[in-house]
Formats: sequence, structure tokens, C-alpha cells
Amino acid sequence: MTQNSLPLAGVRVLDLSRILAGPWCAMVLADLGAEVIKVEHPKRGDDTRDWSMRIGKTETAYFNCVNRNKRSVTLDLQTPEGQQIARELADKSDVVIHNFKFGGIERLGLGYDKLSENREDLIFCAITGYDPTGPEATRPGYDLVIQGEAGLMAMNGEAGRPPLKFGVAAVDLFTGMYAAQAVLAALFERQKTGKGRRIEMALFDCGLMITSYYGLEALLLGEDPPRYGNAHPSIVPYGVFDAEDGPLVIAVGNNSQFERFCTTVIERPDITADERFKTGLLRATNREALLPELLREIGRRKRKDLLDRLNAAGIPCGEVLGLYETLTSERAIAGGLVTRQPHPVAGTVDVLAPPWRFDGERLPVRSAPPQLGEGTQDVLHSLIGLSDERLSELKARGVV
Repeated sequence: MTQNSLPLAGVRVLDLSRILAGPWCAMVLADLGAEVIKVEHPKRGDDTRDWSMRIGKTETAYFNCVNRNKRSVTLDLQTPEGQQIARELADKSDVVIHNFKFGGIERLGLGYDKLSENREDLIFCAITGYDPTGPEATRPGYDLVIQGEAGLMAMNGEAGRPPLKFGVAAVDLFTGMYAAQAVLAALFERQKTGKGRRIEMALFDCGLMITSYYGLEALLLGEDPPRYGNAHPSIVPYGVFDAEDGPLVIAVGNNSQFERFCTTVIERPDITADERFKTGLLRATNREALLPELLREIGRRKRKDLLDRLNAAGIPCGEVLGLYETLTSERAIAGGLVTRQPHPVAGTVDVLAPPWRFDGERLPVRSAPPQLGEGTQDVLHSLIGLSDERLSELKARGVV
């Protein structure tokens, strides 16, 4: 798939964000074909260049997970020259993304009101921690804090255990995806109106959305719903079960599947004949009576035998794999989900591929996550016409 055939070919994004939510939004747009220019501090770069495991001289696993298909341009936005260059880059861009603390972007002269003076069709996406119009507008937003405040920790984990965060920064990732959706909607609208939009996304708002059906159940109950760990609050059996030789996932989603599970998988037709287990609601209500019988039957069988029987019966199931095992599995490799990209220092680097397929073809990794400042000279020269001499002068002064 060529660059020009990608959905967002011709769209330029100025990514002034850092860490995760904003860069994730920008990477989604990059994966879909946009040209994304990531602005970073000349010395330290994005904070995540110093998080997790080191790759090469300036990248880490954390940084790489969220910055593929981008160019890196270094600018000290605390200097007048850096701010002016950023404004010139914004003039050449269709979308600007930032996640500065409340009021920070305006103090740099890079707020929406300023940038839209020259570009009424500019799409400006701001990501904050909390409602920018509310009393908590100045609070910094951190995924872990908001997982606690949004009730996500309270709904995660096993009953009777302490609150538990998600394994990944779910609030940041969801906010990045929501933000990308908003940008795409604004780009679509701009084709009709010729005008841009100011988009505001708050981590807390997006974190609350993740509670989904659990959140609505809490409102109906007037209290927190019970926690079920790997089980499902409404469907039984549905979760992780221990076979004789290892764990597997079984997801029995309806009455006909339950009947096949009992009769052909665990060979217990008496269970499906029990009036207490006739419907999904009854099975959920009587889970304390049902689960011990199922656990006993599953636990005395080999995992492969169970998986073979479940698959033959058309019941959703699967192994519980380790993360490395998954990433190196035949399924991931055949699907092209893990790519090996050239790297000037490390030789090669693993980069996850975008999940989208268009016309049967997965969108490509066009470039590995960039080294710090790798695109500074090329981008600033080609886009805003800075000469080599001027760039050398700015570099000597630490502006780029």
C-alpha cells in the first residue's frame, strides 16, 4: 500500500503532546496515513524516552509503542524562537494536538485562538485531565489517579481483594482513541464547511465512559456492583477455568451453547436439565450452585481435549497465553502484527503494526519510531524554509 493510497494521505498533524494519550491519538492518525510531526524538547525529548527498556540511544519500549510513523522535530518551546517555529509549523498543518497543563499552551502563544488566526480551518485537539471549564481544570491528569477516581479500580479484580488498576494505562489509551475519532469527525466536517474545530478531551470523562455497563448497573443498584475478576457479572460460565494441565478461557454466551457445553463437552446432560440453570439469568442467579460442578468437570480434563471439544461444539474458547508467547505465536506472525524495522543504532527494532485493514491489506509501518530530532533539519528546511546556517545557529543556542 503506497503513501498516497492511505486514507489520511495529505493530512499534516503537528503533535505537541507527550507521554501517552496525545501521542496515541497522533499515532492513530499517522497509521491512517497522516504526516505527523512530533515536537520534542531538544535535550530530553518526550518523557517516555526515559521510561522502560532502552532501545538504541534515545528510544525505549514505552516510547516506541506510541510513536511509529512519525517524524521527530526538536524545539525548545520556552524560547521565543521555538514558539515562532511552532506557529509556522501549525500554519502548515491541518491538525494540532497537545496535552499541556491547563493554560500552558496559551502562555506559549500556541493556543487555539492564536493559531486559528491564520488558519480558520485548523483542527485543534486539547487533551486535559479534567473538565477545562470546571473547578478541577488546573489539576494534572494521570492515568493511575483517574483510574481510581473514575471507579475503574473499584470494578477491577477479584471480590474481597483491594482495588486494582488495569494492566495497561487504559484511560490514556481510550482517551487517545476518542480524541482520534473526534479529529476524524472534524476532518470530515471540514470538507463540507471549510472550517476547523476546537476539540477538548478530558481523561476523567473518557475514564468514566469505560465503566460502560458496570457504570449503569451501579446507578440502577444505588451501590457498586460485585466484582467477579475473570468471570462475567451476567453470563455463566464465562471466564478463565483451570483444566488439569493449565488455564483456558470458556465463554458460553447463550442457552444453546450451554446445552452443547453440558452434553458434548463435559458430558453432564443432567446440568442442562436442571431448572435452576435453564436460562442465562437463572445461571447468573444460581452461579454458586452451578460453578462448583463445572469447575470439577473442567479440572479433571486435559486442556487440549477441552479445547478440541469446545471448538467442535462451536463454543468460544481459547488458551491463556503469556504475552511473549502471544507476540511470537503463529497467529501474530501470520497476521503481520509484529514487524521488524531497520534501526541505525540497534540494527533492527520490533514495532507493532497498525490493526486496521483496508481492502484486505493491513496498513503498513512506514517508519519506525524516530530517534530524537531525526527530522528536525529536513522538516524545518522543507516546510518553513529555514536555511542550514539558521538551523546551525538555533542548534548552537539550544532552540532546536
